[in-house]
Amino acid sequence: MGASLFRLHFHDCFVNGCDGSLFLDSTSTFETEKNARGNFNSVRGFEVVDQIKAEVDRICGRPVVSCADILAVAARDSVVMLGGPTWKVRLGRRDSTTASKALADSMLPSASMDLPALINNFKNQGLNKRYLVALSGGHTIGLSQCVVFRNRIYNATNIDPAFAKKRRATCPRTGGNTNLAPFDPMPARFDTAYFKNLVKERGLLTSDQALFSGGSTDKLVESYSKNSGAFWVDFGKSIIKMGNIKPLTGNQGQIRVNCRKVN
Repeated sequence: MGASLFRLHFHDCFVNGCDGSLFLDSTSTFETEKNARGNFNSVRGFEVVDQIKAEVDRICGRPVVSCADILAVAARDSVVMLGGPTWKVRLGRRDSTTASKALADSMLPSASMDLPALINNFKNQGLNKRYLVALSGGHTIGLSQCVVFRNRIYNATNIDPAFAKKRRATCPRTGGNTNLAPFDPMPARFDTAYFKNLVKERGLLTSDQALFSGGSTDKLVESYSKNSGAFWVDFGKSIIKMGNIKPLTGNQGQIRVNCRKVN
């Protein structure tokens, strides 16, 4: 579940900050962010966070740690367990009392974005190009669904032909939407293979390959592909920066008893 838990943290933070809003189920006043375009039928791991939350609450004797903080720590520990770097997670976030599918639709980056769109999307969160490339490196772990990368493997010109052919074998032009393919050759190991792939035009998503397509982020991609130490340092810094997007603190928000509903 490592890649899924890391992705939950990212998809939570990009919508109104890291406030656990992604966990909330629909109510009469709002529709769940789980139904947003970038989340529907693809985000998972909620039950793992529920289990962690129950255990933390049991040991503490009551709910004292927010779902947002639990997710931030789980994302870090997932990366570490898959062989990646560690970083100091800042704690003290509280949970939101609302969610917004519309905001999730407009703020989550999409797999079809080109480089200018990605730069702008991350800039809106206070994240520069270095953060964009480093955070995208999270795609060194995990899998993607055929429906998300189909257009690239059949229509892109900046793609290694052998790689495209290999991906087409499990992702037909029609059907097989939920068939999975790894972002890089070792999807359960946190390494620099994602960047090495981009240099060879083997990025799985349009938004992946956009980072190495003759644009302003090429040098960063090349640097990370050759220097895992540089990538690890910048990745940790990027996650800390992302984890600090508009946190609810003090008297804002609440510590949810159940991550899926407001107290």
